[in-house]
Amino acid sequence: MTTDGFTTCLWFDNEAEEAAHFYVSVFKNSGIGRVAHYTEGSPRPAGTVLTVEFTANGHKFLALNGGPEFKFSEAVSFVIHCEDQEEIDYYWTKLTEDGGEPGPCGWLKDKYGVSWQVTPSRLDDMISDPDPAKAERAMTAMLSMHKLDLAALEKAYAGE
Repeated sequence: MTTDGFTTCLWFDNEAEEAAHFYVSVFKNSGIGRVAHYTEGSPRPAGTVLTVEFTANGHKFLALNGGPEFKFSEAVSFVIHCEDQEEIDYYWTKLTEDGGEPGPCGWLKDKYGVSWQVTPSRLDDMISDPDPAKAERAMTAMLSMHKLDLAALEKAYAGE
């Protein structure tokens, strides 16, 4: 990994390597980097995975097996900007399968508890439209959904 930019550290109990492989399988432009292991005298058995460097959709992550002390919350989430309904459906399905949880307004938690927002790229333009009626219709439609329906959002935005 390079030292430029930012790397997001995700703290897991024991699932760092499994989670890294899962995210790499879901996102394009992804890969596994270095894997570090606990050494003798560490708080975990020597040879146990400590960290896994990986990229998911070009974003740098460090998955850390740090123990059960900390849990993920919705206070931090990753936004996936999708170009069409097919892409929304793909990420929604992949990230909620095997124990993930759907949430409101395009939010979900994956099976590891990490929060994601699966949203059409165009949504920000809709809800910030200078025409307050259009923006309100789009916002009201979004607030009524779990997985976002791009056609329904577009229809509400247009006033149809």
